[in-house]
Amino acid sequence: MALHPVVYLPDSRLRAPTQAITQFDAELKTLINDMYETMYHENGIGLAAPQIGLSLKLAVIDVSEKRNEKFCIINPEILYAEGEAMPGEGCLSVPGVYDKAPRALKVKVRAQDENGNFFEREADGLLAHCFQHEIDHLNGKLFVDYLSPLKRQMARKKLEKYLRHQK
Repeated sequence: MALHPVVYLPDSRLRAPTQAITQFDAELKTLINDMYETMYHENGIGLAAPQIGLSLKLAVIDVSEKRNEKFCIINPEILYAEGEAMPGEGCLSVPGVYDKAPRALKVKVRAQDENGNFFEREADGLLAHCFQHEIDHLNGKLFVDYLSPLKRQMARKKLEKYLRHQK
């Protein structure tokens, strides 16, 4: 397994359209395992392929406290969403920024697993929130896009400060 560097805003790869995955092979499984390793290393609960610079409709998720409930979604789509919430949210590609974004309370997602098998999954709470966040990534959208212009500007300054201190 290998760690992949996480890309940060304003990297254009975070905004690029992603491609559907059609080949479910050993190379894909290796990438998925690398993504889990990268996500855990970065202390995240979700990681989408664009966040490591890949234009693929792929995300990995683990919202469990023990970090032992891996969940992979390939070519996902939200079939329905209901309710409204404004949970606090952060993003590995926008480190140092945490704010509220509108999300549905409950979603139903249709996706494929690492073997190409289709499945549907209903979720609420943190998993529903994470599904929406990661699927947004696959569509070139980030949680900061939901913020007001003033909050987006503040987020940009926090990100710039974070990146300056990383050098």
